[in-house]
Amino acid sequence: MIERTRTSLGNRAGMQIPPEQGTFLTLLTKLVAPRFAVEVGTFTGYSALAIARGLPEGGRLLCCDVSEEWTAVAREAWLKAGVTDRVELRIAPALDTLNSLATSPHIDMAFVDANKDGYVEYWEALIPRMTPGALVLADNVLYSGDVVSPAPGGAAEAVHRFNEHVRADPRVEAVILPVADGLTFARVLG
Repeated sequence: MIERTRTSLGNRAGMQIPPEQGTFLTLLTKLVAPRFAVEVGTFTGYSALAIARGLPEGGRLLCCDVSEEWTAVAREAWLKAGVTDRVELRIAPALDTLNSLATSPHIDMAFVDANKDGYVEYWEALIPRMTPGALVLADNVLYSGDVVSPAPGGAAEAVHRFNEHVRADPRVEAVILPVADGLTFARVLG
């Protein structure tokens, strides 16, 4: 899957999480044992595959993405890996999908790796729907170190805003882990 993404998409393959982060997601999923997990930003499906492999019996993963082209690679990989019965893909803006979900807490784990300017909105759509003790992960929160630049600009500025938003959020306890390009690791209080 990693190689297929690299050969199919060239430079865009850099949007895929690295193998060590995939292993980390699988281990975390096994520890959390979510009945219902959500991924915002699926790309070619490697992170979804990592999460799906860690789901307990009966666990489900809802993937949100807008690209039929990229997720076609994902669907093929999920089929080969035998996880299609655990994964639902919705092709629509992630906020539309998240806002269509019940507002009561029912999400046990979430992974966000999408357009960086949407991170705060995704967070705000997810947190009220997360069960107490749920795990929320967000990728690329170090943004190659650009988030600490005096004037980050662009996506780095959006990620900086997100990091500050999470830090100030009393609904969670959170830390940034130096895994890959930085991973927010937050536990929902409740």
